[in-house]
Amino acid sequence: MLSPLREHLRDTFWFAPVAAMVVVFGVWWACAGLDQEIVESLQEDGEYEAVADLVAIARDAQTVVTTVSSAMMTFIGVVFSISLVAVQMASGQFSPRVVRIFVRSRITKATLAVFLSTFLLSLLVLTSYESDTDPRLVTSVPLLQSILTLLMVGLSLLLFVAYVNAMLRLMRVSHVVDRITQESFRVLMKTPWYEGEGGDLGPATGHVVHRGRAGVLRDVNVARLVRAARRHGLVLRLLPRIGDFVVPGTPILAVHGGEAPRGLASSVSVGIERTFHQDLGFGLRQLADIGLRALSPAVNDPTTAVQCLDRITQFLAALARRPLGAVAYRDGRGGAGAVRLVQDVPGWTDLVDLGFAELRACATASPQVSRRMLAGFDDLLSLVPEERRAPLLRHRALLVELVERAVPSAADRDFALEADRQGIG
Repeated sequence: MLSPLREHLRDTFWFAPVAAMVVVFGVWWACAGLDQEIVESLQEDGEYEAVADLVAIARDAQTVVTTVSSAMMTFIGVVFSISLVAVQMASGQFSPRVVRIFVRSRITKATLAVFLSTFLLSLLVLTSYESDTDPRLVTSVPLLQSILTLLMVGLSLLLFVAYVNAMLRLMRVSHVVDRITQESFRVLMKTPWYEGEGGDLGPATGHVVHRGRAGVLRDVNVARLVRAARRHGLVLRLLPRIGDFVVPGTPILAVHGGEAPRGLASSVSVGIERTFHQDLGFGLRQLADIGLRALSPAVNDPTTAVQCLDRITQFLAALARRPLGAVAYRDGRGGAGAVRLVQDVPGWTDLVDLGFAELRACATASPQVSRRMLAGFDDLLSLVPEERRAPLLRHRALLVELVERAVPSAADRDFALEADRQGIG
């Protein structure tokens, strides 16, 4: 969590295939050297019949390697076609913000990386075959290289089956909602709540201004900022929250206790979209988006909205008694040391509003959704301390008011306002 480089690489689609091809090139180079040493050793010992047998085996394998090199591009085309269809369906059916799930999918990257590596390896192996078959004149027989190619083909087939299975799962809304929830809990578990709030830092003695492009504040390099603050005896406060849109000239860091050192602005990452890395509310934003699209007249799928409400309630229940509002990072391990960086995070009211406000406005058209939302309010009210009940009670009262105004029949109103964890059990 402290360094965002790993998360940024996970949001790219080029790193894994390029790294895999570099590794495969190195392995091929090593195998080519071993093949050459084996042939030279047999020739020095006068084992020309063994060399001839190796040449015959390699010739038989050459047909397979040639077929693999031509067929692998077709496999790669199939993978891309399935990926594009899955992304298009997810964007239209769920939300454009869930596309990043497919971009970050490990199985997708692994499949593409292995397929491209197998194609590259087959081309490299074909360059190692010699036209001369005389065992006395042959300098290298690509035996190990051919075996490696066959192993890569087998791995490609296994990954292709796993890839298709993973894509079919990600096309189902329940698995998408579950993946978003898992990512949200991962952010929650990595946030050092035990650090508490930074307290009163006093007046700011300087500011760091954003000079880059306009965009969404994705994350900050916490480790680098803490080291810089400790080195200069400062306390830094991140002014915008993660997920806020910032424009050039916006103050992004307040400095307390001295002048702002150079280079701090490079520790703040601004991009075109939000990420899960340090954004506590991004999961709720996606769940609310999926639920809203499901309740739109064009889709009219209240069951999907109920599934989103299930996860929203689950996530808020995990936050019921956690300290919110700000996180303070210290310069020691285990929460020890002086506070060096204070980062604002959404408060309890902010998260409740994010999870329920928009869905509540659309819940009157479906008793299934209103019943599930009331059950969620009741569950959360039984978990939160007294000081956190107000936003839940406010949303519950507003939902009851909306249903009473929108549903003319008293019997239908009573039915829609009956709490039910399954919506309509």
